[in-house]
Amino acid sequence: MAITVTGERRPTATASPGRPPMAERLRGRRLRESASAWAFLSPNLLLVGVFLIIPLVLAFVLSLRESSGFDAGTWVGLGNYRTLFADPVFWQSFLNTFVFCVCTVPVEMALGLGAAVLFNSVLPGRILWRTLVYLPMVISGVATALIGTLMFDENIGFANKLLTSLGLPGLSWQTNGASAMFSIVLVTLWTRIGFNMVIYLAGLQGISPELYEAARLEGASGWQQFRLVTVPMLGPSTFFLLIMNVVFSFQVFDTVYVLTRGGPGHATDVLVTYAYHNGFEVRQQGYAAAIGIVLFVVVMAFTALQWRFSRNRDTVG
Repeated sequence: MAITVTGERRPTATASPGRPPMAERLRGRRLRESASAWAFLSPNLLLVGVFLIIPLVLAFVLSLRESSGFDAGTWVGLGNYRTLFADPVFWQSFLNTFVFCVCTVPVEMALGLGAAVLFNSVLPGRILWRTLVYLPMVISGVATALIGTLMFDENIGFANKLLTSLGLPGLSWQTNGASAMFSIVLVTLWTRIGFNMVIYLAGLQGISPELYEAARLEGASGWQQFRLVTVPMLGPSTFFLLIMNVVFSFQVFDTVYVLTRGGPGHATDVLVTYAYHNGFEVRQQGYAAAIGIVLFVVVMAFTALQWRFSRNRDTVG
C-alpha cells in the first residue's frame, strides 16, 4: 500500500471577518498620531501666527507704503528701501549697531564664562554672589539704564567723581560720541553678564567629573583641563549664547534711548532707535517699517550662517 506524505500546511494570513486589513489599521494609527501632534502644536502655532507671522507680513506691506500711521498711506513700492540705502544716517546707525555688537558680545560671553567657572567652584557665599551678578537681569531695562544715567552723568555722575578723586579728568559722557557709546557698552555688560553666567553654569554642571579625573591622571594642568575639556564641552552653550547675544545687540533699544537718545547727533543711534525716531517722532512709519525689515533680514542671515557653520551645536555637553 502506497503511503503519501503531504507537507504541513501553514496558515495563511487572512483578515478576520469584519476587521480591516493591516495596512489600513497602520494608516489609521498614523492619522490618529498626526492629529494628536497637530492638536498639541496648534496653540503654539496660533500664537506664532497671530503675534509673529501676521505682524511681520503687515510690517512688510507697510514698508511698501508712505504712511504717517493715521491714514492708509500711498503705495510707493520699493521707494522706502531706495531712500533707506541712500540715507547716511541709516548707514551710521547700522555701523553703530555693528560696533556695539562687536564690543559687547565677546566680552560679556568671556566674563560670563569666567564668573560661571568661579561660582561653580567651592566658594564661600557663592549663592549670594550668583544672585548679585544675575540681579540686573531681573530689573527692567529702563531701570538699569536710569541707574546708568546716574552713574555717567557729566556733572553729578559717580564715574566722573571717581575719576576726579584719582586725579584724572572727567569724561564727556553725553557730549562726546565715543564716550557716550562706551557708557552704553558698560551698562550693557553689567546687565548681560548674569545671563551668560547662568547658561554657562548649566553647561558646566552637565560635564561629567570623570572627564576631569581622566585629564588629571594624564597629567593635564588646570589650564589644559579648561582648554581641552571645559571649552569643547560647552560648545552648545556657547552656540546658544552667541545667537542670543547677537540678536539682543541688534535689537537693543531701551539702554540707548534712556542714556543718550541716540546722541550726540546720531553718534550712538542704532537701528532700532533710528526706526523708533522715524516711526513715532517724525511719523514716517513706512520708512521705519523698512528699517525693521532690513534688521530682520540681517539677524536671520546671521543666525542661518552661524547655524550652518557651527560645528559644536549638536555636541552633548
